[in-house]
Amino acid sequence: MESSTLFLLAADIILLLHVLLVIFVVTGFILIFVGKLRRWRWVRNRWFRILHLLVVAVVIVQSWFGIICPLTTIEMELRARAGDVVYTGSFISHWLETILYYQAPAWVFVVCYSIFGIVVVGSWFWVRPRSFTK
Repeated sequence: MESSTLFLLAADIILLLHVLLVIFVVTGFILIFVGKLRRWRWVRNRWFRILHLLVVAVVIVQSWFGIICPLTTIEMELRARAGDVVYTGSFISHWLETILYYQAPAWVFVVCYSIFGIVVVGSWFWVRPRSFTK
């Protein structure tokens, strides 16, 4: 297999991982509240909730400091090595612009991520996770 093909395959795998993380954050958030209403025990799993909160916190901190997600950086490096087209900016801003033809300044994402993070932290108190001992 040609090296450029391997680089593109690796870039696509990183892209898929990135998409799965976004899906985890968004659907996890929704399912926490749906799970409270439907009395699903698994949405109170402490490991799930810590992981969800941690991923959201990483995104928020990156946005505050203007850091492009390492997954985006790795994907773009792999695409560049393959001679493929690369994009600038963050993964979310690129795909929002691509899908919705919408481009917002970086501060809009910082505010949105921060508000989302506050609501996720609030969900910890509204839908309390079980303790590790249960």
